Amino acid sequence: MEELIQSFLDYLRLECGLSENTVLAYKNDLNKFKDFLDKWGIKGLEDMKPEHVNLYMVAERERGINVNSVSRNLSAIKHFYKFLVIDGHLKKDVLADIESPKLWKRLPNVLHWQEVEKLLEGPSLERPHGLRDRAILEVLYATGARASEVTSLSMGDVNIEDGYVRCHGKGNKERIVPLGTKACGVLDRYFSESRPGLNKAGREAVFLTRAGRPLRREDVWRIVKAHAKRAGIKEISPHGLRHSFATHLLERGADLRSVQEMLGHANIATTQTYTHIERQHLKHIHKKFHPRG
Repeated sequence: MEELIQSFLDYLRLECGLSENTVLAYKNDLNKFKDFLDKWGIKGLEDMKPEHVNLYMVAERERGINVNSVSRNLSAIKHFYKFLVIDGHLKKDVLADIESPKLWKRLPNVLHWQEVEKLLEGPSLERPHGLRDRAILEVLYATGARASEVTSLSMGDVNIEDGYVRCHGKGNKERIVPLGTKACGVLDRYFSESRPGLNKAGREAVFLTRAGRPLRREDVWRIVKAHAKRAGIKEISPHGLRHSFATHLLERGADLRSVQEMLGHANIATTQTYTHIERQHLKHIHKKFHPRG
């Protein structure tokens, strides 16, 4: 295989005009794959099957190699096998149907609803910044809003009477998201008891620091992580609450299109990430209740 790899590298260098650094990267990737095949006792091209490539990618991930690096490595291997077909060493490209690891979906970190309750009940409602923190957590979980969307909320974006907020999402797109009675109740208390003391400069931003400036996205991340630590639950981020919001809705029967609207996803394929989690829930229910589960 070493001679074939060298032929491929010459092809990249002379016919494709790739830089020496790029050719060296291909060489390193292919040599790593060759070492892996050697350990499996695979010497000839005809003995290599797509399953071996899949095993190799899994082994790389287990070694801690990130998905982008594994994807680049696979790209080198696939280009090598295309070359082998073009150059007449193989009749068929056996790797044509292997998908890129970039398409692998990592399941988002999601809290159980009881963990969410524990998190939400953590901040003290008797302290001004505790009431503010509780309101932030409630809004994050009630709406599935991003941290940046919560920090950009102005007083005119919140309608407690009708129970909704106007979120300003990516591309400056607006969407209306229901709030829920608990979130409305906490926000109402925050507006009347806590925010006036924080609003030293007549700001329009909903959430303010102790110094009276609008909260930043980093502040919201810090608040969520601090209260998660105090509550003794697994590490969670504002985006984790967004994932939890979507997952819990789907688990309780919400349709995918409605969840897409509330999350502000332009493409429903993005929202479909959460159906992987929903399937895990369905699998658990089937196993628990089906007579032959």
